[in-house]
Amino acid sequence: MFCSTRSLLAVGLALPLWLPAALRADDWAQWRGPNRDGVCNETGLLQSFPAEGLKVRWRVPVGWGFSSPVVAQGRVYLVDSELMKPNARERLHCLDETTGKPLWTHSYDVAYEDWAFDPTQEIGPVATPIVQNGKVFILGRLNDLFCLDARSGEVLWKKNLELDYQVAFSPGMPSPLIEGDLLILFIGGKPGACVVALNKDTGKEVWKELDESLTFSSPIVISSGGKKQLIVWTQESVTSLDPAAGTTYWRQRLFTSSDYAVSTPVFHKDQLLIGGMMFQLDSDKPAATVLWPASKAPARRIFSHTSTALFRGDHLFSAKSSGELVCIEASTGQQVWETDKVTDLKNGASIHLTPNGDSVLLYTDKGELIRAQLTSQGYHEISRVAVLEPTMPFGGRNVAWSPPAYANRHIFARNGKELICASLAAEP
Repeated sequence: MFCSTRSLLAVGLALPLWLPAALRADDWAQWRGPNRDGVCNETGLLQSFPAEGLKVRWRVPVGWGFSSPVVAQGRVYLVDSELMKPNARERLHCLDETTGKPLWTHSYDVAYEDWAFDPTQEIGPVATPIVQNGKVFILGRLNDLFCLDARSGEVLWKKNLELDYQVAFSPGMPSPLIEGDLLILFIGGKPGACVVALNKDTGKEVWKELDESLTFSSPIVISSGGKKQLIVWTQESVTSLDPAAGTTYWRQRLFTSSDYAVSTPVFHKDQLLIGGMMFQLDSDKPAATVLWPASKAPARRIFSHTSTALFRGDHLFSAKSSGELVCIEASTGQQVWETDKVTDLKNGASIHLTPNGDSVLLYTDKGELIRAQLTSQGYHEISRVAVLEPTMPFGGRNVAWSPPAYANRHIFARNGKELICASLAAEP
């Protein structure tokens, strides 16, 4: 805490802008939202979208990258890359939430390989920033880690994880999370530094654990068996760690190539879904058993290479990598129905599912937003609207893979050229 009179005065002047996060429940300050579960609890949103399209609040040009935007305390944060061969930089933009006006930008040089300047790659940061208590944390594509003052952009501390933990370049970079005083990073470092926990205020290492390989899957913290558990999906296993100390609670061998291990773990009522593999968690102690599938073939244990599934009641809903949306019985793994009405049936399709009230918002690789009813009885589309143009070349078409943020009755979505803010409010 600050102790000087001048510092206390500065804090007092800043209070109107920096109220505690609990008072801004409709912010979206990290990967997959307030609770890292992809749920939007806002009310007063459009149930049917205007035929003429959503009302665009603002749009700003941005560079390449796959990171999602985050929204906190009246500001929007997005990381991207700026490439002017032979020079490359990564940037964190801080924008005014209401106007899109740039407030500050933090940029730093990166040494991308020549292939990264190819427009078909759209290389840039992958990990989504996280904002908490007036600080924003970013992890770049080449393992540059920064903690910045969220108001001013001042660097509070920084680390290069490649130097500190022998982290190699990877196509993906899971998004960091904060648990208590710890900033937890899934980085695939060596030796024994696949997962690292740092003091979020100083950057000092608190613990490191696992000698395993990096994937695209961002970890989560759950409460089950009387303990908080950090769930990490590596290329070799699914592991439950004590988030405070890094010690292992349980581990299930699961060999999965990194481009398959993309989705975020999903937890609901002592059931934990990893890709397309369901665990039953012990309610009395930190332990788990595999419910389904019986097959150990990696392809049978994955629903989607791009999208995370959704629990609703006793059923799961998930995209398939080929574009279908399926309904699965959570207790058995049996498919209840399948539809091809959401997006094109092409490899690399994505459908990001966000529950909102009694229906679900679906954001697709085509840059479209859909509101639909998802039940065990079937898929019922309520409304659909185009949000932005896909820009990433893949499989003979362009795709928009980055999930949007939903905050304060608006959608914030990005491609490789722009960030757009559009209203979802039912009333002006």
